[in-house]
Amino acid sequence: MSGTNPDPEDDKITGLEPGGGVPPGETPPGEASTAGPQGHDEHGTRKSTQFLWIAIIGIVVLLSLLYFIGYIVGFFD
Repeated sequence: MSGTNPDPEDDKITGLEPGGGVPPGETPPGEASTAGPQGHDEHGTRKSTQFLWIAIIGIVVLLSLLYFIGYIVGFFD
């Protein structure tokens, strides 16, 4: 089975050598040439702030549990 090339403009692509090779200098470099740091440093929240929020959430959960246990036991009639 022989067929024609489905891309009619295949022979008009610039930069290709016969056989599909690419000549030197036709492709971009493999890596960037910037050497220094770019942008600004990202800093997360401090450890104390994280601990504070975890403690607040833990206290709310604990108080909710105590309320529901007290309701089940019968303290709030």
